[in-house]
Amino acid sequence: MDLTSPWASPSEDESRTPRSSPTARSAMRCVRLLLGCTTAADLLGTVLAEGPGWITGEGSALYLLDSVGMLRLTASHGLPDWAHERYSTVDPASDLPAAMALRLRRPYLLSPEHTSIDYPNKNAGMGTGMVAVITLPMIVDERPVGVLSLALAHRGTVPHRDLDVLETIGEACAHRLSHLLDHADARIPRGPAETPQDGDGSLPAGLAHPMLSLAVRAAGHGAFERDLVTGESYWDAAAFQVTGQPATADGSAPELDRIVHPEDLPDVQAALAEALATGGRYRIEYRVLRRGGKVARIEETGEVMLDVHDRPVRVAGLLTDREQSRAQSREQGREQNREQRGTPAGARTALLLALTRALSRAVTVRDVTTAVTDVARPTFGAASIVLDLVDEGRLLPVSHTVYGGPRRTELTRLADLSEDVMQHALTRSAPLFSEPGAGRVRHGPLTPAAWAVLPLVASGRQVGSCLITFATERVFSREDRTLYSAFAGILAQSLERARLYDTHLHRATELQRAMLPRTLPRLSGIASAARYLPSTEGMQIGGDWYDLLKLPDDRIGLVIGDVQGHNAEATAVMGQLRSGLRAYATDGHDPAATLARTSRLLTELDTELFATCLYLTLDPTDGALTAARAGHPAPVRIADAKAAELDLPGGPPLGVDPGQPYPLAVDRLSVGETLLVYTDGLVEDREEDYDESVQRMLGGLELWARQTGPARIGAAPALERLADLLTLNVTERRSRPDDVALLLLHRTSPLP
Repeated sequence: MDLTSPWASPSEDESRTPRSSPTARSAMRCVRLLLGCTTAADLLGTVLAEGPGWITGEGSALYLLDSVGMLRLTASHGLPDWAHERYSTVDPASDLPAAMALRLRRPYLLSPEHTSIDYPNKNAGMGTGMVAVITLPMIVDERPVGVLSLALAHRGTVPHRDLDVLETIGEACAHRLSHLLDHADARIPRGPAETPQDGDGSLPAGLAHPMLSLAVRAAGHGAFERDLVTGESYWDAAAFQVTGQPATADGSAPELDRIVHPEDLPDVQAALAEALATGGRYRIEYRVLRRGGKVARIEETGEVMLDVHDRPVRVAGLLTDREQSRAQSREQGREQNREQRGTPAGARTALLLALTRALSRAVTVRDVTTAVTDVARPTFGAASIVLDLVDEGRLLPVSHTVYGGPRRTELTRLADLSEDVMQHALTRSAPLFSEPGAGRVRHGPLTPAAWAVLPLVASGRQVGSCLITFATERVFSREDRTLYSAFAGILAQSLERARLYDTHLHRATELQRAMLPRTLPRLSGIASAARYLPSTEGMQIGGDWYDLLKLPDDRIGLVIGDVQGHNAEATAVMGQLRSGLRAYATDGHDPAATLARTSRLLTELDTELFATCLYLTLDPTDGALTAARAGHPAPVRIADAKAAELDLPGGPPLGVDPGQPYPLAVDRLSVGETLLVYTDGLVEDREEDYDESVQRMLGGLELWARQTGPARIGAAPALERLADLLTLNVTERRSRPDDVALLLLHRTSPLP
């Protein structure tokens, strides 16, 4: 199917064909999980986290119909601020995709050509012209519920089976939302103050907590929900009754340390830290302080929900009054709680161990700041945490570049205001704590009601400072101050280790980059572009390389290769192979002979590694190509808005069979045609079949040729744009386990 068509439905035969691919299995699991979601935010998050990998997540949204018939943005992921402001409400009579899908009552597809030109405006899709957007109407028994809009990594074509999967996902969301709406008094946000926040697929207060099952209420349980991105927490009326707390007008829950018995608080914080670090379901039992000094025992059962990047974004669950349970269960729970809690000192130790485990999983500085945001901040009940690191004697903020979204500006200003006190704490090497009543004296409304500033010192070296703020005033007891000081030591050690890792990784990456060409040679009648991206998993430096050579007789040599492995040895072998192949090529050997000699060279290097490689030569006078391939992906020719792999027979990878000759292929590159060579990291995706990934890339190349090919904007800028688009689709993946290298060559004119 061509994406330029408005829509095409799968044929009867295709829709009945059994599908057993990983993509189909992932879709079926997604549908099962959708039927258990409790909010619109959960639905969108489940689609992005559990659906097929070609649903990219960035730019996805869920709209619900409100009481006056308008579509209102309820949950989103990756939408820019201007899209929230301009499209938070959509008139079903308009020409926007959400309205069109609902009005036509069928999926509405925007091709990559449209997303790069006019959706939602002409600047919206710049740089993402290889991404399609589909809007699915959610209709149950002829009753419209809303629409689901998803960004797809389909570059040129959308297979029929994928369309079938999308419609099934849309129908599952529709039926689940219809059920929730039928069993709850759902209120849609009306004013700008209730606009949903982007980044985590969360719901505003008005819609999130009412969507609870009537069965839960009938059983006497209280329901709660915590938004870990904004820090807001909501209880239903039953939750206030269960805990014996006075209800608030907006349903906002009291802070944890205000309701949990002081002796139980460290236990609760430790259990919460473990749950936030791992995600999934948890159970905590603790005592609460009711009005009049009474104590009640509460059981909290909940689930920590993760977003598409496996970061905790929401906690939801139930509060149960254990005093109303059976006597046997109550006694067992008390005994278990006594065994778990032990002494208050032991509980605080357990909390520190939980935080230490969360930070021990962090590898980079970004990982550390993420752990602080995702685990430490909600565990402490803090409004925000700002980290500053020492860099050449100065304190530079790092955390609010990670913990951003709607509160980025607020945190930036808070970091600016706190710069002096954070420097002061670091100079004194002693923590500072606010006193009650002194919170808002200096800087007005931005100054937090309570705060702690912790100097971060590791191995006798100043690492940085940490500012922890709270929304309400509090007294820091001696035990609290000891706890925060101990946390500062753990955090400092983690940051020091992470900075050392980041430094080593940067040096290794720079070493690998230094072994690649700094610039491509200027060649008459030829335009070229190249890109290299290192792996993002661990300290993995690889052996990908490329080269563009000036050969005798005015010919051009094009090389791309990939050494097995991701370590320093692979990089060193890559450098030796690059030098050896360049020497053989400049001596005048044809591609087949060059690869045969390079294969023998690799066997003589006393290494067990092998390498794939592609080497071809081009004569700019007539476009004659000669090529040989050693286990490497075939080159791609782009001509007349068509993209296809060259029919190029290959031999074994270099170093596998040094006596094996390589077949030599002959072809031709005409004026106006483009050649792409690449390493497999460009298309390889753990969540998708390799051949299907290649086909998606070919479709994207055809789209590029039609939309912004060399004939439209010139060869050099067109190739640079294509290289950016190809690498953009790689950087949007959740992880990049392999290096990526690519080289583009376009023949502009024949040489005399």
